[in-house]
Amino acid sequence: MNELVDAFLNYLSVERGLSRNTIISYQEDINTYIDFLKGTHIDSFSLAKKNDITDFMLSQKDKGLASNSVARRLAAIKAFYRFLVRERILKTDPSNLIDSPKLWKKIPQTLSVNEVDALLSQPNIRNRQGIRDKAILETLYATGMRVSEAVNLKTDNVNLDVGFLRCTGKGNKERIIPLGRKAISSLKRYLGVSRPQQLKNKEIDFLFLNRFGKKISRQSLWKIIKRYAREARIKKPIRPHILRHSFATHLLERGADLRSVQEMLGHANISTTQIYTHISKERLKAIHRMFHPRP
Repeated sequence: MNELVDAFLNYLSVERGLSRNTIISYQEDINTYIDFLKGTHIDSFSLAKKNDITDFMLSQKDKGLASNSVARRLAAIKAFYRFLVRERILKTDPSNLIDSPKLWKKIPQTLSVNEVDALLSQPNIRNRQGIRDKAILETLYATGMRVSEAVNLKTDNVNLDVGFLRCTGKGNKERIIPLGRKAISSLKRYLGVSRPQQLKNKEIDFLFLNRFGKKISRQSLWKIIKRYAREARIKKPIRPHILRHSFATHLLERGADLRSVQEMLGHANISTTQIYTHISKERLKAIHRMFHPRP
């Protein structure tokens, strides 16, 4: 059970980009839940049912835990079970039908167009690592892909002649996403120059490779984003999906319809996509306050 918790905490750090204190809170909440399960002779998450989770929440309330703290613990458990289903460790999520506050509902951090330009101009395309990094960053911003989707891309998922790539997202749902001219140019340079050097006579289908010629990891890709954001002197907190959030926000700011953005992002529910309209509205309000004679 502890190994699964460690994997989940690593996911929160690398892919979600949550702070150390937040991750510690998740760890404490889930460990408290594990202790409860062990006290009822349940030693595997696959054996825990909806009633066990409900009993745990009632036990926390009986111990005098505040309502907000109980809700937080339930939110942590639900996030953990979603992770286990996503990683195919469990087939079903026993917490799915238990009502709780939604996780990660705050408006995501985004970069301005100028900040994106600064970030994407940092890789040195005179060496093979810079060529690869440029291709990664351009692809992430051109498509709005999740970091986990980008590292799992294969060479036959990309059609540079047509200008599209095929991406497999959450729930193994496949979607087709257009590539812009700059991303196509960067990918052509990477496939023609850098990737053959990284392969070192090996045969591997994954598109983006590390310096040993193997599939690049989510953590390595995350470090690439952070490194170039630092070099671009971007002061905002950098999260793994900041280019994804920026992609969606910039499209909506320029008049893209919500349904098209939803499809490109691979959101099952349009309400998830709608959070980016709030960002655009806040920007419009700021512009109005700045320039209107009677703000």
